[in-house]
Amino acid sequence: MSHVVPYRSLLFLALVFPLSLQADNYPRDHRVDVVDYVFRLSLSDGHDRIQGHATVTCAYTSDGEAVVTLDLASEDKTGGMKVERVTQDGNPVSYRHRENRLTINPAGSVRKGASRVFDIYYAGTPRDGLVISRNKHGERTFFGDNWPNRAHHWLPCVDHPSDKATCSFEVTAPNHYQVVANGLMQEKVALSEGRSRTRWASPVPMPTKVMVIGVAHFAVEILEGSGGIPFQNWVFPSEREAGFQSLIQARAPFEWLVKTVGPFPYSKIAHVQSKTRYGGMENASAIFYNQNVFQPGSEPELLFAHELAHQWFGDSVTEADWHHIWLSEGFATYYTMLYAEAAYGRERLVPLLEKSRQRVLDYTKTEPALSVVDPSIKKLDDLLSPFSYQKGGWVLHMLRREVGEQAFREGVRAYYARYRNSNAFTKDFRKEMETASGKDLGWFFQQWLFRPGHPKLKGHWRYDRQRKELHLVIKQKQTTPFRFTLDLGVSSKTGSQTLSWRLKKQHNEKVFPLSEAPQKILLDPDLWLLFEGKLRKK
Repeated sequence: MSHVVPYRSLLFLALVFPLSLQADNYPRDHRVDVVDYVFRLSLSDGHDRIQGHATVTCAYTSDGEAVVTLDLASEDKTGGMKVERVTQDGNPVSYRHRENRLTINPAGSVRKGASRVFDIYYAGTPRDGLVISRNKHGERTFFGDNWPNRAHHWLPCVDHPSDKATCSFEVTAPNHYQVVANGLMQEKVALSEGRSRTRWASPVPMPTKVMVIGVAHFAVEILEGSGGIPFQNWVFPSEREAGFQSLIQARAPFEWLVKTVGPFPYSKIAHVQSKTRYGGMENASAIFYNQNVFQPGSEPELLFAHELAHQWFGDSVTEADWHHIWLSEGFATYYTMLYAEAAYGRERLVPLLEKSRQRVLDYTKTEPALSVVDPSIKKLDDLLSPFSYQKGGWVLHMLRREVGEQAFREGVRAYYARYRNSNAFTKDFRKEMETASGKDLGWFFQQWLFRPGHPKLKGHWRYDRQRKELHLVIKQKQTTPFRFTLDLGVSSKTGSQTLSWRLKKQHNEKVFPLSEAPQKILLDPDLWLLFEGKLRKK
């Protein structure tokens, strides 16, 4: 996901909202795996109350009780859902719904490998998750907006990224609306009393954070896409011309990602103008953009690239727990930069890297004790920081330098191929990169992702004219030294060259043979290192 403004930069920070679920104490039941959801929803123009019927298929990974616990917002005076009944094979099943948890207690026990199908009938007014409001044109709309754990405000589900499932939506609504959702449209049936039912289904498993519907007045454009993947554009009718024209920019990053990372994981890609609170939200196969995305003067191409990259990283390969979110946001941030480099050259990449690095340095001053992968972070909104986005992207950039271009490309492609449509931890990505490069990268991942801070350098240089030698002293000011390659851009009267130096100690001294006295020496002239510091002439 990305911030609403500015579209010209890579400040992909999401807006901050209070959340109740903590990052490391989600009450998991590892015995139960939800494998499929069917959500049937009835919407109205006369009120915000929804009627729901969810069919949930669960698989059991070990012997034991058949109890299943799902997340579902409890009803109170401000809204929420009330469960009317739960059945299995048409027969009532005992259940308890309190404190946003629905516990289903069917009779008997199950064996490993068994499955059960439960039907949950419920109704209520969503407090969040399904945003029922009016767009900027005054038209009534319904948009799912689930990240991070807001799906349970309107859907009974396991609201955690580790439990992925296939899903379908059957939406009954006044027939003047169009409905878009994950997967492909299966049917639209006219009903009585001016209503219709639209069914979408996805056979590809996904986390609940990216399962959504969009119900509004849309102008819809369906184009033939690359590799047989349909391109769909859903925009508010009064912005039809500007929206369709702008969305042409989404085709190039899509094709580049297919070529660079691997096959697109879903059956269609839809770009949807919506009421999401973010600049963009990477819902699987149906990206939702903020309703102001097509405003005059906006340059949304990199926003499109960022949200498209999420289809591979975050949606298909999903972080197995919240605090590994850099596997989603860091990848989307860096692959947006890589697309900019591929499409427009290094001159477009450089300012993006510089702005991104400065964001990390500034944020480190306010949160010096935090790391990229940090289980101590409890509030999920706190994970949407420059460490997950910009520092995560910079870690990938430095990894590219550490292992080389070919190994980096091969490692990422192998990582995507292995974990496509499933979950991964940071250690899983590390393993694929070690295989591709033939290097032990434990130190690299540990220092850049699990440890706070970055190199803070202070040094000086002098030139010995008699010996024609450049003498350098560089100290790492932080308590524990980092290990990295530092490039030095040396300029003299007759030209310039780059010297490379591998640093790993607190105090570092080195002598380089140099035929001509330097006029200027720059640290990291080609932007390969996340650091701060300066070098002076002695």
